Amino acid sequence: MKIEGKLFGIVGAARSGLAVANKITSLGGKVFITDSKDEKSVINADLIKEKYDCEFGENSDKIFKCDYILISPGVPRKIPIIKKAIEKGIEVINDIELFYRLKYPETEIIAVTGSNGKSTTVSLIQHIFDKSQFKSILAGNIGTPISIFPIEHPGIDFAVLELSSFQIESLIKFKADVAILLNITPDHLNRYKDMEDYATTKFGIFKNQTNNDLAVICSDDKEIEKNMISLESEKQEFSYFNEKDAYFKDNKIWINNKYLQHKFDLSKTSFIGIHNIYDAMAAILAVSKFINDPAIIQNALETFQPLEHRMEFVTSIDGIKFYNDSKATNTDAVHFALNSFNERVNIILGGSDKGEDFGVLTDDLNQKADKIFLIGATRRKMLDEFIGVKRDIILCADLEDSIEKAFYLAKKNGVVILSPACASFDMFDDFEDRGNKFKEIVWKIKEGIIDV
Repeated sequence: MKIEGKLFGIVGAARSGLAVANKITSLGGKVFITDSKDEKSVINADLIKEKYDCEFGENSDKIFKCDYILISPGVPRKIPIIKKAIEKGIEVINDIELFYRLKYPETEIIAVTGSNGKSTTVSLIQHIFDKSQFKSILAGNIGTPISIFPIEHPGIDFAVLELSSFQIESLIKFKADVAILLNITPDHLNRYKDMEDYATTKFGIFKNQTNNDLAVICSDDKEIEKNMISLESEKQEFSYFNEKDAYFKDNKIWINNKYLQHKFDLSKTSFIGIHNIYDAMAAILAVSKFINDPAIIQNALETFQPLEHRMEFVTSIDGIKFYNDSKATNTDAVHFALNSFNERVNIILGGSDKGEDFGVLTDDLNQKADKIFLIGATRRKMLDEFIGVKRDIILCADLEDSIEKAFYLAKKNGVVILSPACASFDMFDDFEDRGNKFKEIVWKIKEGIIDV
C-alpha cells in the first residue's frame, strides 16, 4: 500500500487514532484528524493541533478530500458522513486493515473474535509464544494500538489480534492465517439490526481465508452451528462435550489434530470454569500449527495468570469471598460465571444497556444465586425481566451500596461476585474502572475504612 503523499482522514482523536496518525506521517503520508467532540473535551488538543491538521466539534466536508478514511471501532459505518464518503468512492478502513496492508510479508496473523473470552484467548496464545522461540505482539481490541509496533519491518513472527465485531466491520482485504471464533451470544444489539446481523459480522473474521489458512471454531455454540458457512480454509473444532480436534475429558484438554496429538493436564493451572477451558482449547489449536512440542504448551498453561476483571479473586472477609468479573458485559458471560461455582452466590448485576434480554438468566439465577443486587441504568429493566426469578432481588443506589448490602447479607463462607451483564458507561469510564472501583471498595471494607 502506498502511503507517501497520500492524505488520510482520521475520525477520532483518541489513542488509536493518534497512533495511526503517527505511523502514517512516519511513512511519508499526510493526516487530517476530525473529532466531533468539543476541543475542551479532547485530551491534549493543543498538542494535536500543533502536530496535525485537525478540526474539533464537527465532522466537516473537508474529510471528502482525503484519499482514505480511518475510523475507530466506536464509529459506526452507518453514520451520515461515513456513508457519504463510501458513496463518493473513498475507502473507509481501520487501523487493523491498515496494519494488514503495511505488515512485513512474513509476519503471520492469529485473529480471535467472539462475544466472550477474546482477551483470555489472545493473552494465552501470546504467552505460549513467549515460552517458545517465536516473537509475537498482542494488539487489536486489547492493550497497545497495533500502529505502535514496527509492523512494516522484519522481526515479528506473529501478530496476535483480538478483534471485536466493530473492528471486523471495516476489514476489506485483511486475511488471518489463523482465525478463531469462540462463541456468538447476544451482545451489542443496540448497534446491530438483529442476532443474524451480529453473527454475520462475527463470521467476517474468516473473510479472504484460503485452504492454506486455519479456521478454529467452537462446535458447541448453537449460533455458530446455525450460521456456519462453507469455509475455504482448513477447519478445526473444539468442544467441551464431544470428541473433536480439541476436547475436555478427565480434567485434561485432549488435542487430536493433524499437527499434534497430546493431552494437557489442567490440575496445576488457573483454568477454572468451562469458559476458561474453551479459551484454552482454542488457543492450543491455534498454536499447534506452529508449535509441536507439548512441553512448551504445558508450561505456558501452568504459568499463565488469569486476566484482571475476569473472574478475578479479590480477597476474603470473614469467610466471604469476593470476585471481580467486571468484564462480564453480556448475559452469556454471566451464565458461565454463575456456573463456575458449586455454592450459591450473591451477584451484583446492572449497568448501561446494550439491548439484551436479561430474562435468559432466569434459570441460572434460580439455580445458582442466593441474592441478587441490581445497580445502574438497567436495574429497573432487569427487575421487570426477572419476573420468573425466585431469589431475593435488591435494588441498590450504586456500586458501593450493592457491595455493602451483599457483604451484610451474605452467609458465612459465601461468595459475592460483580458480574454485571452490562456495559459500564452509565456510571464508569469503562469495565476496568468499574472493576477497580469494586476492588477498592472491597479492600476498604476489609481494612475497616468502610464500616458495614
